Amino acid sequence: MRVVVAALIEREGCLLVGQRRRDGPFPLKWEFPGGKVRPGETPAEALARELREELGVSAAVGAELYRTRHRYAELSDELLLIFFAARIEGEPQCLAFEQVCWVERSRLDRLDFLAADRELVMRLAAGDWALS
Repeated sequence: MRVVVAALIEREGCLLVGQRRRDGPFPLKWEFPGGKVRPGETPAEALARELREELGVSAAVGAELYRTRHRYAELSDELLLIFFAARIEGEPQCLAFEQVCWVERSRLDRLDFLAADRELVMRLAAGDWALS
């Protein structure tokens, strides 16, 4: 099983999302910033590293908010995806995405998210829980 972490970063009622590059896996799908946990890393350490690499920001990783498992036909391993609340310092840069943007929670479900994120996206868009 592959462990993947993602950040729910909220600012003024909007969440930060990134669109995958058109020349990479799952082209132009939307996701929350994050990535794979490397051997020897805790999930929180991996998320802080990924946010530095993808967005050029330092982050305070908070509580785990949600976790799910998903198997993509295109990947050999099942994913364990763990979502954390996070706060960032500075303005995010688009270092690893086609684009990044702040999206109102109620509009998240209008974007074409990765399949593993969709249940959480629907719950967030419906206002099921507060992140802070």
